[in-house]
Amino acid sequence: MKPITITVGRQKITTPDDILPFRPITLTDMPLINSMLQSSSTRTCDYTVGGIFMWVRMFDYQYCIVGDTLFIKGRSESHPDRVAFSLPIGGDLARAVTLIADYCRLCGITPSYSAIPEDYIDRLASLAGGTIERLDGWSDYIYSAEGLATLSGKHYMKKRNHVNRFMADNPDWIFEPLTADLVPETVLFLDGAASTADKADPAMADYELKECFRVLASLSSYPFEGSLLRGSDGTIAAFTIGEVIGDTLYTHIEKADHRIAGAGETINKLYAAEMLRRHPDLRYINREEDMNDPGLRHAKESYHPLMLLNKYNLLT
Repeated sequence: MKPITITVGRQKITTPDDILPFRPITLTDMPLINSMLQSSSTRTCDYTVGGIFMWVRMFDYQYCIVGDTLFIKGRSESHPDRVAFSLPIGGDLARAVTLIADYCRLCGITPSYSAIPEDYIDRLASLAGGTIERLDGWSDYIYSAEGLATLSGKHYMKKRNHVNRFMADNPDWIFEPLTADLVPETVLFLDGAASTADKADPAMADYELKECFRVLASLSSYPFEGSLLRGSDGTIAAFTIGEVIGDTLYTHIEKADHRIAGAGETINKLYAAEMLRRHPDLRYINREEDMNDPGLRHAKESYHPLMLLNKYNLLT
């Protein structure tokens, strides 16, 4: 097939990389990507370090920075055979859409966008055209940081009871930061406590579990803050890892030994309170998606989210 040539300004371009020089995402890229993500104005978890780096292998993410705009290319969650782009972060959106269209023309592919936040989808569609498609199962659950930190109110009565049960059963419980020296012990806990057999999508759950191990292996490389909960016998009952951007805490990992009554509810509450203490401007906690897993959906709904942040594909 004869190479396609397009004109950008006064330049004749035949190579897609001359427009958007995508490259694989590695841990060494994290500081640069993280700095770009700070300018994101959406609260969906896809535009966080955890939302990108923990899903690189699943969705084949690559990135480039052109001017003051971060571009991410991968595969669509619901159309894995299609190349899809995330919402460009920073810079002029109209210009970014034009660059993506030119890039796709040279590649001989159709531009598609995936996991676009609801508050951007109409504007993106007006620029790029195409059909808007709701991305079911990938809406983010958003909670009040104060609500999860205090569990006050009648609708949290059952949660408070679970916390009280854990504390009564474990009067010498310990809640502490997850530091580098505690990672080996945490890995052993995760290896013994985690199970993917009862998940609606075991393959997805297995991938997520492997990513938890990878995060722990390089924990100091991430801009994450984690905590451990121990029972009276000193062994780990639960741990959690999250990331703060602006007024939102993103809970990327939370694992509990479900044989220990109230362990999950207790670390959820204590972690929210601790992060609110560390970050007084925190208003929201994003506990991410349910991925169409009925058990996850029930657990997330039981904490009474303030809202769900819906996401969409744009198929052109």
